[in-house]
Amino acid sequence: MRRSRAFIPTTKEVPSDATLPSHQFLVRGGFINQQGAGLYNFMPLGKIVLEKIRKIVKEELDKAGCNEVQLSFVTPISLWDKSGRSDTMGKEMLRIQDRHQNDFVLSPTNEEAMVELVKNRVTSYKDLPVNLYQINTKFRDEARPRYGILRGREFLMKDGYSFHSSKEDMIREFNLMQETYKKIFTRLGLDFRVVDADSGAIGGTGSKEIHVLANSGEDTIVVCDTCDYGANIETIFEDEAQVDAYNEKSYEELTKLELEQKCSCGSSLSFKKGIEVGHIFQLGTTYTSALEANFSDENGKPKPFEMGTYGIGVSRLVASVIEQNHDENGCIWTKETAPYTVNIMVSNIKDEAQVTLGEELYLKLLGENVEVMFDDRKERFGFKMKDAELIGFPYTVIIGKELANGLVQIYDRKTTEKTSVKTGDVFSTIMELI
Repeated sequence: MRRSRAFIPTTKEVPSDATLPSHQFLVRGGFINQQGAGLYNFMPLGKIVLEKIRKIVKEELDKAGCNEVQLSFVTPISLWDKSGRSDTMGKEMLRIQDRHQNDFVLSPTNEEAMVELVKNRVTSYKDLPVNLYQINTKFRDEARPRYGILRGREFLMKDGYSFHSSKEDMIREFNLMQETYKKIFTRLGLDFRVVDADSGAIGGTGSKEIHVLANSGEDTIVVCDTCDYGANIETIFEDEAQVDAYNEKSYEELTKLELEQKCSCGSSLSFKKGIEVGHIFQLGTTYTSALEANFSDENGKPKPFEMGTYGIGVSRLVASVIEQNHDENGCIWTKETAPYTVNIMVSNIKDEAQVTLGEELYLKLLGENVEVMFDDRKERFGFKMKDAELIGFPYTVIIGKELANGLVQIYDRKTTEKTSVKTGDVFSTIMELI
C-alpha cells in the first residue's frame, strides 16, 4: 500500500476519555474511531489487525475439529425466556421490537440459539460430539463502557459450543479447547495465563479464563511462581467488596501485598493484573434441559446433551496486544498482528535517487508477498517518523541522506535501534528479519 493512497488519519490529539495506552494509541494511530458510547468503527489499519487475529483463531479451531457457522445477530426473546436468562441478564441485554411488536434481543451470547440449531438435527449418540463456533458481532449494554474497545458495548466475539453424549467426553473437549486457546494466544505473541474462574451469568461449572498479563488490566489474578496454577481472585475471596477492593488497586500496589496461601505445589503465589480475553465453561445440561434438546443414547433412551461453551474476545484482543506492547511513542505490534510488517520511508520525496530505491524495494517486497507500506508522502522526515512509531510498524526502512554513501537505515520498532545497511543488502536483510 502506498501511504499517499491509504486512509490512515493519525492525530496528536488524545481523546479526553482515553486513560489507557491502547485507547489513546488506537485512536491516535487511525485504527479506530468512536461512533457513540462504547461503539467503535474499525478503520483500515484496525480492520487489518482484526482480520489477522480472526484468521489465527479460525485456523486453530478448524485444526481442532470445530465447525464454523454464523448465527443471526438478532435473536427471539422467547429462547431466553425458556432458559430463564431473559431475567438474569438484566439491562445488559438490549431488547427491541419489530413492526409486528415481536420481541427480540441483540445477542450478547448465543447458548440458547446454538442449542436450537442442534436440537432435532443431531438426534443420536452416533452423531456426537459436535463443536460449532462463530466469530460474530455481540452487543452488551454496559452501564459504564470505557477503555475504548476493551470494554465496548458492541464487539466481535468468537463463541463456540460443543455437544456430547457424556460428561466425560465434554470434559475431554473442554481440555482440548483449553489447549487450542493456548496455541492461539501463543501465536499472537502474547504473555497470558489460564486461571480458575467464576462462571457468572453463563452458568455451569469448572470454568477457566484466559488473561493477557498487563499492568493496566481490570482483573486481579493470582498465579503460582513455579507451576501453571492461576485463579481470578473472585474464586478465592467470597466477599464481593473484598474482590472489588483488590481490583481497584494498581499493579504497583498489589506487588507490595503478600498472600498467606501457598500453591498446592508448595510455591509462593503472586498477584498479577490481567485482561480477560477468553473464557471456557463446562455447562453440563443447564441449557439443553431447559430447551428440551435431547439425543437417543445407546439404549434408545432420550437424554439431554452435555454441553461446553468457549469464548474469545476477538476485538478486545486488538487492544490487549497494545496494552502489553507499547511505549510512550505508540504501538508495538507483535509480528502476527502488525497491520504492515515493513514501512519504507523516503526522507526527501524530491530526491529522485531516494524515490527510485524506495519504489524498487517496495515492488520487490510486494513480489515476495510481504505486507509493506511505502510512505511516499510529501511530509517532513520527523513527521513521518513519529507516524511510523505511533502506528507501530515492526520495521521501517529509512531512505535518507546516507544513500549518498550507499547506505540506508533499518529501524526496529521493538528495540528502537537503527542499523545501517548497504543498499544492495537491504532486501535480503529485511527478508531475514521477518
